[in-house]
Amino acid sequence: MAATNDQTVTVFGGTGFLGRRIVRHLRSHGFSVRAASRHPDRGHGLFGPDDPHLQSVGANIYDERSVADALAGAYGVVNAVSLYVEHGQETFHSVHVDAARRIAAQALRAGVDRLIHISGIGADAASRSRYIRKRGEGELAVRDAFGNALFVRPSVMFGPDDAFLTTILRLLRQLPIYPMFGRGLTKLQPAYVEDVAEAVGRTMQRAVTPSMIFEFGGPRVYSYEEFLRAVAHQAGLAPRLIPIPFAVWNALAWASEMFPTPLLTRNQVELMQIDTVSSPETPGFVELGISPHSVEAILQKMLSNCE
Repeated sequence: MAATNDQTVTVFGGTGFLGRRIVRHLRSHGFSVRAASRHPDRGHGLFGPDDPHLQSVGANIYDERSVADALAGAYGVVNAVSLYVEHGQETFHSVHVDAARRIAAQALRAGVDRLIHISGIGADAASRSRYIRKRGEGELAVRDAFGNALFVRPSVMFGPDDAFLTTILRLLRQLPIYPMFGRGLTKLQPAYVEDVAEAVGRTMQRAVTPSMIFEFGGPRVYSYEEFLRAVAHQAGLAPRLIPIPFAVWNALAWASEMFPTPLLTRNQVELMQIDTVSSPETPGFVELGISPHSVEAILQKMLSNCE
């Protein structure tokens, strides 16, 4: 653990899949950290032994006073709050646009020096995908409220206890015939969640820079079919991959959305038709001195830990 400086960073979404890793990596870079979330009690079991420089605090991103309290006296803030399936009042707009604007505005009011906003590769306010469109609108709202904000756009992230790689691995093991989204041609560049968290830590440490965007993709670009075959090969599986038209997936998602907790949404089907690959013109892992881990290397560790 690095020596602690006198700078505190508040991490909204600090108990989430990426957020809790960001908390740990910020601590390793010497920052005091406030992990702010709706369920602060979860933080006590996530961050190891008691650390006087790590607080788990309650925060409601929909409430200005709550956000302001979490930011009081902070040097930096990371907004790692995300939503992938809409539930009632929790919509892509309320989380990725309204709450993002609220956090940025309160950060400026609190005199915070540095704001890092976690978005996603492909974020675009003109996208036909509602999720990607709201990600893009959120970036614009944050930049409008906090002019020097830094934006981190990860590709789809993987790691232990994720909802991506572990789900695919489980299904590959259960299904001798695996239904693919479309013909499996969609491009993806999965990034290891610990690499992304380390990148956030290094970005927080960097000398003051104007607002800029980082995109973080892993070392290899796969087609969806190539990715499935790579995961299956590492796990010693040989499934039969069957193309299923997106129109069929949309129909299944529409039916699934009638249930309180849908297994599949039309938004998810839509995202599976959009490539998520980092732009070579945009700064990424290389500029921060990080050599990203491959899916194969991490999957081998995950598999060996399960044995």
